Amino acid sequence: MPLKTYKPTSPGRRNYTSVDSSDITTDSPHKPLLKPQKKRAGRNNQGRITVRRRGGGAKRRIRVIDFKRDKLDVPATVASIEYDPNRSARIALLNYADGEKRYIIAPVGLSVGSVVTAGPESELRPGNALPLAHIPDGTTVHCVEMQVGGGAKLARSAGASLQVMAHDRGWATLRLPSGEMRLVDERCTATIGVVGNEDHSNQSVGKAGRNRWRGRRPKVRGAAMNPNDHPHGGGEGKAPSGFPPKTPWGKPALGYKTRRGRRRSDKFILRRGK
Repeated sequence: MPLKTYKPTSPGRRNYTSVDSSDITTDSPHKPLLKPQKKRAGRNNQGRITVRRRGGGAKRRIRVIDFKRDKLDVPATVASIEYDPNRSARIALLNYADGEKRYIIAPVGLSVGSVVTAGPESELRPGNALPLAHIPDGTTVHCVEMQVGGGAKLARSAGASLQVMAHDRGWATLRLPSGEMRLVDERCTATIGVVGNEDHSNQSVGKAGRNRWRGRRPKVRGAAMNPNDHPHGGGEGKAPSGFPPKTPWGKPALGYKTRRGRRRSDKFILRRGK
C-alpha cells in the first residue's frame, strides 16, 4: 500500500508517514479469536529486566493466528482484512465451509471474497497452503514451517517472502531474504505468495511519542552516563571511549560472537546470509 504524508501542522507531523490503511475492511476483530496480553515491560518471571527500554505502550489483545494450516481440503472464504497490533502484516479472517473461523497472515493479492484452501491438491494461488514437495521451483512463498507440523516460522512479517530454489531427496532448498540458502523438509507446509503491507518498513516514525505507543522507551547513550553506570561514561566534555566499544557490563559491543559452538541446525544451512 502507498505511504500517507501529512501537513506539517506540528514538528512531530512534519516527517510523520504511515501506510495507507484502505485495504483494512473492518476495525472490530472477531472476539472468539482474541486473547488478553499481559504487559511484561521487559521483565522475566522473576521480575528482573532482561530486555532494556521496554514499557508502557497502548493496550493490545492477541489475535490467534493459524500458522499450522492443518484444516485440509476445506475451502474458506476471506471475510475481512484486519489490522493486527502485534505484527507488521495484515491478517485475514477466514470463514470455512463447515462454519469455523480462523485468522491467517494476509498475502499480497488476497481480498474479501477470495477462496483459499490448504492441502497437497490446492492451486498455486496467494493464500493457499501446500507441502513444499508440491510447490515447483521458483515459486515465492511465505509462512514456512521449519519442522513438520510445527507451524510457520519463516517469512511472517510485512513484505517478507522466500523462494523455492530446488528439491532433492526429500529436502527443499529455500532462499531467505538475507540471501541465506537453507534446507527444509519437503513435508513442511508453506503458503503461496508474498506477505502484504509491503511499505511498512518505509514508514517514518516522525516523533518520539509514536515509539512510546509501541512500548519502546528512550535509549540513553553510554557516553552520556557516569563511569559507574557505563564503561563509556565520565570524562571532561565529549570524551571518546578510548577502547573498543563495550556493553554496560563490559563485554564487547561490536563483532562479539555470542553463539557457542556448532548447532544441530548448522547442517541445514548451505550458504550464510549477508
